[in-house]
Amino acid sequence: MSYQVLARKYRPQKFSEVIGQEHVTRTLKNAIEQGRTAHGYIFSGHRGIGKTTVARILAMALNCRSTDHPVPEPCGICDSCTEIRAGNAVDVIEIDAATNRGIDEIRELRDAARYRPARDRFKIYILDEAHQITDAAFNALLKTLEEPPDHMVFMLATTQPEDIPQTIRSRCQHFSFRAVRFQDILGQLRALVTAEKIEADEDALALLAEAGDGSMRDALSILDQAIASCDGRLTADAVRQLVGAAHSGVLEDVMQAVAQASSEEVLRLADKLICEGHNPTHFARQMARFLRNAVVAKVAGKDSPLLQLSGDERARVARVAELFGEEDLARHLQIMLRTHSELGYKQEQRFHLELGLLKMAHAQRLLPIEQLLTEAAGTQSGGASTRAPGRPSIVAAAGERRSAAESQASGYVSPFAADSARKGGSKPELSADVQPGSGPRIVAAAVAPARVVMRAAAPAVAEVPEESAEPDAQGEPVRQSSAVESLRSSVLGALANAGHRMLASMLEGGEWRVNAGELVISAAASATVIDMALGADARRLAIATASGVLGRPVKLNVVPGGTSEGAPASRAASNGGGRSRAEQDAVVQRMQEKFGAQIRTIIDYREKR
Repeated sequence: MSYQVLARKYRPQKFSEVIGQEHVTRTLKNAIEQGRTAHGYIFSGHRGIGKTTVARILAMALNCRSTDHPVPEPCGICDSCTEIRAGNAVDVIEIDAATNRGIDEIRELRDAARYRPARDRFKIYILDEAHQITDAAFNALLKTLEEPPDHMVFMLATTQPEDIPQTIRSRCQHFSFRAVRFQDILGQLRALVTAEKIEADEDALALLAEAGDGSMRDALSILDQAIASCDGRLTADAVRQLVGAAHSGVLEDVMQAVAQASSEEVLRLADKLICEGHNPTHFARQMARFLRNAVVAKVAGKDSPLLQLSGDERARVARVAELFGEEDLARHLQIMLRTHSELGYKQEQRFHLELGLLKMAHAQRLLPIEQLLTEAAGTQSGGASTRAPGRPSIVAAAGERRSAAESQASGYVSPFAADSARKGGSKPELSADVQPGSGPRIVAAAVAPARVVMRAAAPAVAEVPEESAEPDAQGEPVRQSSAVESLRSSVLGALANAGHRMLASMLEGGEWRVNAGELVISAAASATVIDMALGADARRLAIATASGVLGRPVKLNVVPGGTSEGAPASRAASNGGGRSRAEQDAVVQRMQEKFGAQIRTIIDYREKR
């Protein structure tokens, strides 16, 4: 007798033997017990997870002759069960829809369906790869599938259920099969090597389960090949050479070189792998999987059930996760996924793999987008930029950057450092001294690293003396002093330079106060006008500038209720008294009374003549 591969030898013959599809087998068993079996089924899902196997078990359960009715579990010894398992049953017809996909074959099936079964209770058609049937053939099957004879049952197995017409799916019960979990595949492989009396290392079985990629049949096929290639004992190195996978230690070495930004070491490791015969596409896929596991270990911990790895692999990804932040790992994973997709259709795969690895090494030097945006806002509001017009400079030159000592002396803290403190708690760059009953007190910042200290976004805020505090409506002290005026000028300048001049004009006449980590502005406008003027970009810019000036993260709350009388005298002087004349105009007063309108901009056309 010829050798039978493990995937066929250990093929499940009962619902209880099916691995990882309990939601399907439980429903089918209950339907048989309750006498609620359907006339059409669609089994869809990943390859090698039991779609055709479940169809055969269901056919055996419906036609089992151990009793005079269908049984939840087939006996496996009667003539019907034996013939169905062997594939030569007269009343259970398996059709390969990939080759019998035309309308003529479906017409023959429809004509044969009218005749009763030769011996069994039901005449069952199992159509494998059903998505390859043509649209015309599906249309020819519609009526028979909707109202078949009582003795007919159709079972359609497919890996692409979206290609089956909706008219067919609506006439059948659809069961979506899931990929088999790593632990289930590992347990099954462990049981099979024990039954076959083969010695195997646990790491080797873990590699086989991972190579199966959710498919039980793929894992068993690789196991068959590994048993034939090994010499007495199944080891991890033998399996790794068989599937062409690089050692996980090499993946860890590559990520350590990336963490050190060592381009030479990265290229040397890539050359070593390629010289050993590793496929660039397979290595990129393995690296992407390794980075995904590192991201999961960083987010959920190395003991998370989301990591379907052996103990040694968990330790490796945990060590790599400690070298990077969550954002860096996500960036590396994105780079490697893009590299893997390009290797599928690009020439010179080695060059593209090396380019992807170099991108990962250089990604360590990239600055976060928050730092770039806050520095741009700080440069605009500071007004001290000397760059040429029309050429924005996001990051100041090295000669223009303030040193850490200057930042400490002036009490300035970058908005990026303030945002980092808000996300991660207290940082060494920030220091706040809050005393009970004295309100918020601003102190000089400690020395910040040079990579986050940026040019001053506004004049430094000096500590406000106690006697300058005045209570607000809630009885809490509010500091109305030169510090608030400095904060007002910085925020308004940043908004004006960013193009939000109308919003800056509206906020300029409001009442400003800093209260318990919140900047409250009472503007002389209605709530509707405030919502329209204060967009998301303007709000982020104002918060970043205010946080940089105050040296700590603050919230922004713009409320209606202010009066235009609170505008500084400099604004009235700059407008040349135009606002006061406009407010006295009868038409303007009528519009304010009727619509609650607000004066935003005063244009003196005499200056344009």
